[in-house]
Amino acid sequence: MKRVCIIFFALNGLLLSAQVTQKRTLSMLGSPFEMIVVAKDIMEADGYIDLAVAEVSLIENIISDWIPTTPLSEVNRNAGNIPVQVPQELFDLVERSIKVSELTSGAFDISYASMDKIWKFDGSMSRMPSPEEIKNSVSKVGYKNIILDQKTHSIFLKNTGMKLGLGGIGQGFIADKIKAMLVAKGVQAGIVNISGDINAWGKQLNGEQWKIGIKNPLNKDKVFATFPIEDSAVETSGSYEKFVTFNGKRYSHIIDTRTGYPATGVISVTVFAKSTELADALATGLFVLGVDVGLDLVNQLPGIECIYVDDIGKIFASKNIDLKKYNNE
Repeated sequence: MKRVCIIFFALNGLLLSAQVTQKRTLSMLGSPFEMIVVAKDIMEADGYIDLAVAEVSLIENIISDWIPTTPLSEVNRNAGNIPVQVPQELFDLVERSIKVSELTSGAFDISYASMDKIWKFDGSMSRMPSPEEIKNSVSKVGYKNIILDQKTHSIFLKNTGMKLGLGGIGQGFIADKIKAMLVAKGVQAGIVNISGDINAWGKQLNGEQWKIGIKNPLNKDKVFATFPIEDSAVETSGSYEKFVTFNGKRYSHIIDTRTGYPATGVISVTVFAKSTELADALATGLFVLGVDVGLDLVNQLPGIECIYVDDIGKIFASKNIDLKKYNNE
């Protein structure tokens, strides 16, 4: 579940110095999609946003696992059978995904799509799955069984029934692609927001940096910190809306695919990085790793910062974030 703890502040439609800030909100990739572009006039801004929308559709038809005609769907259909040659950008994205899996000790794993959906978060669960059911549910998951061939740009899934899903990294990848495309076309400032995967560049028309506000999910009406962002990305993963409780223990909808059990102890994690793709993937992995292990990892990664909110509402930040400096309270 994304967009749970993050909001951002931006000017909309303000005319200043012969420039405008134009915003458009629509639904794409099965999620809310928002573009903000600074341009010389509304017509130019709308043209840039149209280009961004077209880019989303183009990439979606390469990396989606639910559109049956995509190269990724072809990889999944041939699991345990034959390697499938794929476009370079899909190959590279899967390769980077595996590196994040290695970095997070498997807490992030794009083969999560192989998992049996035994956990329900719609209120229908009346009992915990058995240990055997949980173990079996993740028997086909494992990033080490994704075989890449650099020479042929092919992907092979070793085991029948394996599937890849890029939902935990694909939206960030697309946000980065949109930003790069628009910057190359001369757009000096804007924001891409794909269901909470946010990449911002340049500044607002008044010369100020774009700002994002972070909420504590246990106090949703209040922003506890506001951060300026410029030429950087931010992503939040959270579970305060989707969870089940058994024997007094709260189980989030974010599953640790290494064990089959839902992640516990964390309600949200917000990640700051230069790349939306990396922030997107790390947010999932850090959520699963938990506060102590996650902070220890982030504190070793140059250019990466994060903020955790645990299941009792306590806030933790990585070593280079001074919460007091940005605190709204």
